[in-house]
Amino acid sequence: MQTENRFFDDLARVATGALGAFTGMRAEVEARLRDQMERLLSRMDLVTREEFAAVQAMAAKARGEQERLEQRLLAIEARLQALEAAAGERAVAEAAAAEKPAAEKPKRRGGERPAAADESETG
Repeated sequence: MQTENRFFDDLARVATGALGAFTGMRAEVEARLRDQMERLLSRMDLVTREEFAAVQAMAAKARGEQERLEQRLLAIEARLQALEAAAGERAVAEAAAAEKPAAEKPKRRGGERPAAADESETG
């Protein structure tokens, strides 16, 4: 019985040692893989999370500013179109007035005063 007990004790010690060795090997393999990955990533010229967040915030701010300026530009263009339309209507009216024949325009006689002058004197 002693022999079997000793055999199992030795077997348990070997298994425990092997398990400890495997655990140590696992930690070493993980460390080497981590080092390899860090070297690979450093060669890839990637940005950090903080740099990415900063650029993302700048892009969002620029997009907001662009939208604000776009709305402002649309309002200015609308005002410009309204002014151009009014100027066009005025030009058409002036052209139509200039095209009226002289007979249609009221003539003033030499001794008559304009109507506005008559009203100002009576007041």
